Amino acid sequence: MVIMKVLIVEDELYNQRMLQGMLKQLRPHWTIAAITDSVADTVAWLQNNHPDLIFMDIQLVDGICFSIFERIQINQPIVFTTAYDNYAIQAFKVNSIHYLLKPIKELELEQAINKFERNQKVIRHETDYSELLKAIRDGEKKYRTRFMIQAGTAYYKLEVSDIAYFYSENKITFGVMFQGKEHSIDFTLDALEEELNPDTFFRANRQLMVNINAVQKFEDYFGGKLALKLTPPFKESITVSRLKNAAFKTWIGK
Repeated sequence: MVIMKVLIVEDELYNQRMLQGMLKQLRPHWTIAAITDSVADTVAWLQNNHPDLIFMDIQLVDGICFSIFERIQINQPIVFTTAYDNYAIQAFKVNSIHYLLKPIKELELEQAINKFERNQKVIRHETDYSELLKAIRDGEKKYRTRFMIQAGTAYYKLEVSDIAYFYSENKITFGVMFQGKEHSIDFTLDALEEELNPDTFFRANRQLMVNINAVQKFEDYFGGKLALKLTPPFKESITVSRLKNAAFKTWIGK
């Protein structure tokens, strides 16, 4: 019986435990050599250790995992784990990289392990991960970082990072700055959903889109809704619908 040493690179404790538990169930004779949660810790560990197989999440606490390959050469096979990301997955497919979508299913994990066991004795792993990183970065969507607004004959730029939230009223969209000032924006909220980074902005309801840094707190509300408190305060009570409840909590917890 061959004992394999496995490295898990994952920044979320729940996902660490789930993957570790499934691996112990599917391959009880394997050893979980270490669990790291950041680019820096992974590089430091790999400089002195040589696992047989690596399970690696894409987004870590201090950046994207592919930065690891710019700092250290890795020859061991890697199975990437990721939430759905068009650009990363397309790059995986083009480069014949194995990946698992979260939440990881036991059957798919078994298939990944079987593939590794079939190939590891006859195929040397020589994937150029720096090229994979370049392919993903080249394909990433570029989100809007500023707006140009007009006041009389003058034009001003607004940095997206300075906007706490957007709201729609009488078919006009307004951006509210963190210092409280409002500006009309020539975009609908539907258009802003396409223009702004979804990691930073969330469509709370039909009238409001919020910056994650503007969310002071939220609490359970009747009917499965959530009540939000924003900074600066919004002029009306704000609720997130029952259907968006789980998505909002996931967004906040990223």
